[in-house]
Amino acid sequence: MTRKSALIIVGSIIVVFFAVMQFYLIAQRDDRNGPTAQSFYDSQLELEKIPLNSKPRPLNPVSFVNETGETLDISAWRGKVVLLNIWATWCVPCREEMPTLDRLQKQLGGKHFEVAALSIDQGGVEKVRKFYNQINIDQLKIYVDDSMSATRSLGVIGIPATLLLAPDGQELGRFVGPADWDNPKMISFLESVITQQFN
Repeated sequence: MTRKSALIIVGSIIVVFFAVMQFYLIAQRDDRNGPTAQSFYDSQLELEKIPLNSKPRPLNPVSFVNETGETLDISAWRGKVVLLNIWATWCVPCREEMPTLDRLQKQLGGKHFEVAALSIDQGGVEKVRKFYNQINIDQLKIYVDDSMSATRSLGVIGIPATLLLAPDGQELGRFVGPADWDNPKMISFLESVITQQFN
């Protein structure tokens, strides 16, 4: 077995482990002391800002496809501040936060900013499109890495994970876990980052 194959297997095991844990928590019903689905959803944070790095960090190469099957990399977003969310349809907290990402894109998306939701679903574009249609996601574009290599390349352990990228593609900061992305404090924070990057 090559070192690359071993890393792929280990990375896949880690992602699957987190998925199993998420489903386990949701499966717990209203036991006297057990968590419920609602209490799990209530743990979603009204994050005020993303922890920033002391200085921007370069990212390893990442490859994915868009809705038409075109192969892209992070340079596809060059020139914009990007909120890059790594997620999957089987990840319960990912599903829960997706409408907030959609609303954030509607409010701030444009010439200088984009919310980029990068799915690691092995079902590919059709699986993501079906999910978007089910919950009325109409602002986010479809980006998919069905090899899940993005998690390894970006050093992501567990999803959802969200990276804030500068217009040159470097990482400004990251947050791991679900959040309420369109809350007023987060919007104010992102507006300040966009202003700083383009002034």
